[in-house]
Amino acid sequence: MSTKNPGQALLERKVEKLGLRREVEDEIARISTEQKTQVKRYILTGTPGCGKTSIIRSLEVAGYAVVEEAATDIIALRQAQGIAEPWTHPSFIDDITNLQQQRQMRIADLDEVQFHDRSPLCTYALSVWLNFPISITLAAEIERIKKAQIYQSQVFFIENLGFCAPTAARKITYEDSLRFEKVHEETYNSFGYECIRIAPQELSTRVDQIKRYVSASA
Repeated sequence: MSTKNPGQALLERKVEKLGLRREVEDEIARISTEQKTQVKRYILTGTPGCGKTSIIRSLEVAGYAVVEEAATDIIALRQAQGIAEPWTHPSFIDDITNLQQQRQMRIADLDEVQFHDRSPLCTYALSVWLNFPISITLAAEIERIKKAQIYQSQVFFIENLGFCAPTAARKITYEDSLRFEKVHEETYNSFGYECIRIAPQELSTRVDQIKRYVSASA
């Protein structure tokens, strides 16, 4: 009996159907052993408004390498270009996926602990939330990060703060944010990641919890 988790099985079927496996495997072959095994890249995920950005900023000030969230920047860019609701456009998911990949690969050789504000698995959750089909670009990127073991299998799941303040890039009610939080958790679990839950506490306490975990895993 196969022990493959449902999320991985689904994406592999998608990749096979789209004829991407050879392309993905060729790209994986170009990734060095050092990139696969030495660099520790931790994902921070959670629902909008959970406090991820404040944690990322604190980790950056503490001297860690960080990678910004792509979705927020894509929304800001498209709105500046006159597109009021970019999340309704078919290209939205691929725009996020491509920017995430560019940012990850830009510091791929940086041999130190990295913290990434979201990952392609968050984009997968977003695609599910928006009822978009999984695109060719996203399917290939998820296959790439899986095969190359880009990210640590332990993900910091930042729990909601008990409210969700709306912004230009975050038009979601608190009730919907809780449902969206669940979609993220289910997505990461389905792909075999372990969610390390970071409870709603003082910012410094949350940051210290993450730092202690990383130090203990060194």
